Amino acid sequence: MSDAAPHPNWHGTTILAVRKGGATVVAGDGQVSMGQTIVKGNARKVRRLAGGKVVAGFAGATADAFTLIERLEAKLEQYPEQLARACVDLAKDWRTDRYLRRLEAMLIVASATEIFTVTGMGDVLEPESGVTAIGSGGNYALAAARALMDSDLDAEAIARKAMGIAADICVYTNRELVVETV
Repeated sequence: MSDAAPHPNWHGTTILAVRKGGATVVAGDGQVSMGQTIVKGNARKVRRLAGGKVVAGFAGATADAFTLIERLEAKLEQYPEQLARACVDLAKDWRTDRYLRRLEAMLIVASATEIFTVTGMGDVLEPESGVTAIGSGGNYALAAARALMDSDLDAEAIARKAMGIAADICVYTNRELVVETV
């Protein structure tokens, strides 16, 4: 039997990051679902870290995500002002540590100048377009945000509109948003 966690089923959330005009915004919906049932509508899946200089959003199992966010905070203390290095080090630990390997979550981590998607497969991905998304409604939010990037809307307006579009399409996404800007 493999020690690697099965690829998680990302029902229950949408997290979107948008960087435009010198601002980086991370938005997350508040819906938590168990199967076909909504169990909570106002969960907070976007958090400020590193004294407010970094924002992280998570999709997947909540306890697993909190474990990863705690580890990320430790990496940010170890490597202050080096977000990429902290994310790579977290991904390396996540991929190689027997306990962490079983965690079922994904993270979007952003500062004012950088955005990364961090996965348990060892991926640290920086989007080319300044937009990335995770979760069950992530592809809907991503497509909508990319389409809006050429508009006159700022990063926050793009994030809010794209998350609204995702909520219209994905039954696991709602309109109870937490939006943080760095």
